[in-house]
Amino acid sequence: MSNPLSSAADFEHMFDLAPVSLWLEDWSGVRALLQRWKNQGVVDVQAFLRGHPERVREYGAAIRILKVNRRTLALFAAADQASLEASLDRIFRDDMLEPAIAELRQLWGGALEFSNQTVNYALDGRRLDVFIRGRILPGHEASWDRVLVSLEDNTVQERARVQLQESERHARLLFEHSPVSLWVEDFSAIKRLLDNLRERGITDLKTFLKVHPEFVEQCLHEIRVVDVNRTTLHLFGAADKQALYTQLAAVFRDEALETFADQLLDLWDGKLVQQREVVNYTLAGEPLPRPIWSIWASTTC
Repeated sequence: MSNPLSSAADFEHMFDLAPVSLWLEDWSGVRALLQRWKNQGVVDVQAFLRGHPERVREYGAAIRILKVNRRTLALFAAADQASLEASLDRIFRDDMLEPAIAELRQLWGGALEFSNQTVNYALDGRRLDVFIRGRILPGHEASWDRVLVSLEDNTVQERARVQLQESERHARLLFEHSPVSLWVEDFSAIKRLLDNLRERGITDLKTFLKVHPEFVEQCLHEIRVVDVNRTTLHLFGAADKQALYTQLAAVFRDEALETFADQLLDLWDGKLVQQREVVNYTLAGEPLPRPIWSIWASTTC
């Protein structure tokens, strides 16, 4: 027969030694606060808090911390729980409005648990990106006096994500505002056509194209334009991207077919970087000066 005291001690050790930050809290004050707002006629708690952001402080003040584990103290650089509780205004501050609203919105709707990405601050000033999960413990649903909250520190991942977003934004700006015409195209269908020829035993594409010149036009029609920049629209006289995409036959014709055949031969030979002169036409039918087209085929797609 198991010893209840021993089991309780085991759970105490599990809580204290858990590798994630754990907080056992009393949210009965939060429950009373939400009920008071409802009694005052608040229907949309999200709109209410955005209109009265100072009320979020009432939410924070209504939470009573009962116990935290060692990982929590280490994460927030606190000597002990008393030091942590005395410095909550330094931990929960600044850009926490939206995350707090998200948590309250979930509880307002009757949920017994919530999760959210939020920001906290360690007592040594470090900004912490954390994923928070909270759960009203079974048997305490009527009072909310026992809520288990876990914080997963994902600061490194969040910073990497933000840096990636910034890099993508920068690359997008460079693409859109480049002074030369830039095209992003999908050649996957062309690759399938070329692979199919190899499977059929074709080894000399140049001879095959002389016998089947229609294959060049077939491949040209299989090009899918993914994106173009502003300079491209101006150069070809297109009002917008869709106008250009739907009239590609007017752009790539006549001499362009011969140039595209050479491009196919290079792709067949595995040349993923190409540069050549080509004649294109504006949507109004005017030939453009012979631009030099540089083509890079990505090996990552």
